[in-house]
Amino acid sequence: MPFFLFALHETLQNQMSNPRILTKPIMFVGTASDVGKSVICAGFCRIFKQDGYHPAPFKAQNMSLNSYVTPEGLELGRAQAVQAEAAGIPCHTDMNPVLLKPTNDQSSQVILNGKPVGNQSAYEYFKTTDREELFLAVKQAYDRLSARYSPIVMEGAGSISELNLKKRDITNLRMALHAGAATYLIGDIDRGGIFGSVYGTIALLTPEERQCIKGIIVNKFRGDSRLFEDGKKMLEELTGVPVVGVLPFFRDIHIEEEDSVSLQNKFNTTKEGKINVAVILLKRLSNFTDFDRLEKDPRVHLFYTSQPEEITKADIIIIPGSKNTLDDLLTIKNNGAAAAIITAHKNGKKIIGICGGYQMMGELIEDPDHVEGSLESVPGLGLLPVKTVLKPLKTTLQQQFSYRENPEVCTGYEIHMGETTSEINSPVTVLSNGKPDGYFLDENCWGSYLHGILDNAVVIEDLLSDFSKETVAETFDYYQFKELQYDRLADHIRAHVDMEMIYKSLE
Repeated sequence: MPFFLFALHETLQNQMSNPRILTKPIMFVGTASDVGKSVICAGFCRIFKQDGYHPAPFKAQNMSLNSYVTPEGLELGRAQAVQAEAAGIPCHTDMNPVLLKPTNDQSSQVILNGKPVGNQSAYEYFKTTDREELFLAVKQAYDRLSARYSPIVMEGAGSISELNLKKRDITNLRMALHAGAATYLIGDIDRGGIFGSVYGTIALLTPEERQCIKGIIVNKFRGDSRLFEDGKKMLEELTGVPVVGVLPFFRDIHIEEEDSVSLQNKFNTTKEGKINVAVILLKRLSNFTDFDRLEKDPRVHLFYTSQPEEITKADIIIIPGSKNTLDDLLTIKNNGAAAAIITAHKNGKKIIGICGGYQMMGELIEDPDHVEGSLESVPGLGLLPVKTVLKPLKTTLQQQFSYRENPEVCTGYEIHMGETTSEINSPVTVLSNGKPDGYFLDENCWGSYLHGILDNAVVIEDLLSDFSKETVAETFDYYQFKELQYDRLADHIRAHVDMEMIYKSLE
C-alpha cells in the first residue's frame, strides 16, 4: 500500500475508534519552574496514545544538562525524549529545537536542531542574539512536527509572566499563539502561595495572551483534595478561568525528572542492609538519569553527595558526567571529594566513571582549544592509565555494544566532546562497529563514555555481584517498569482532571 494511503487509512481508523476530531494542540505552562510541567506533559502524551491518537511532545527551548541522542545522532532535552517514549514514538530534534546546556553560571552551550552552534553568555543570548531568527527556527520545527503528529503536547518554560523576558520569549505564549494551542496553567500548591501565583500570573498577561488560557491545574496537593473545593471556586472567581483539576502529590509513580533540582531530595547518607552507591554531586552534573535504573534495584541504596566522609562509607562510588569537566574536577579536588575517592579505591571500594567522570579518572585532561574555558590542562585522579584531549567536535551517537565478555546486546548513547586514549587496550565495552569503549582496570575500577550503560541488566548484575552473593537477583525489566509508570501516571491524571473539558477545548 502506498505510504499516503496507509497514512489515510491509519487516520480514518483512529477517527472511527474515537469520533473526536482534534484540531488544536495542547500546551502546559507554569507559574514558575519545577511546578510539574514535564511530568504532566508525559502523562498527557500517554493518555492521547491510549485514546487512539498519535501525539508528540514539543518544547521550543529547554535549559538542562540532562540530554539525550536521537536515532539520527542529534541532541535534545531528555524530558522530550521521555515524553516521546510515553507517546510511543522515536524522539526527534523537532520536539526540542533549542537546547541550552549551562557550562558555568554565566554561559551555556547552544544546541540548535540537535547540533551545537557555540557557547554564549546569558547576556549575549538574551540581549544581543537575533531572537527572531531563533523564533523562526522554532516555529519551523513545530510546523514540521505538527504535520506528522496530532495532538502536539507543548510544554512551556519557567513562568509565563516574566515581564522582562516576554519580548524575547520563544517558548511560552508566543509559541501558544503561533500554534493556536489550548493552554493550561499549572500551579504548585506544595510550595505555597497558590492564589497569589496563579492570580498574579494571569493578571500580568495581555488580553490576547489571556485568551489562550483555557484552564488551571493545581498540582502537588497533599491530603484530601475535597478540602480544596472552596479554594477551587475562589480561584475561578478571581481569575475567570476554570480549575480543570487538582492533582494529588505522589511518590509512588516514577517518571524521570528533567532538572537536577530533584537531586537535592536525594542528598543523604548510607543505609544499613543495602548496597550503598554514592554518586558524586558535581556542580555541572549532567545526565543524572543514568542512575535511575540502578536506584530502582531493591538491593541498592543510591545517594548523591560531595561530602568526603559519606563518600568513603559507600560500597560503590560513581563519578558522573559533567558539562564542565575541568571545573568540576578542580572543585572535587578542592573540597576533598577527590581525595576521598582515591582513598576509597585504595581500600578496595568500586569506582566507576561515566563520560566526564571517566575522563576525570585518567591521568590528564587537556583543553588546547578552550572548549570548556581558559584552563588548558588539569591532572586527573590517576586511577586509570588514560589521557583525554577535549575537542570542539561533539560526539552524539546511539550505540549498541557488548559488555566485557558477555555476548548480550546492550544499548546506550554517547554525548561528549573529547577523545580518550591509552597505550593499553583494555575496553569495558565493544561497540557494534567493533570500536572499543572505555577502560577496564579491574572489577573495582573502570570508566566508559556510554550514558545508559547502567540501564542494562548484564552490567548491573556484574556491578552488584560481589555484594549480593546471598541475595537472589530479582528479575527486573526496566522497559516494562517504565511503561507501567506511564500508564499509572495517565490513570492518576484521568482520575483528577476533567478530561471531557480538556477534549472539548481541543476540538
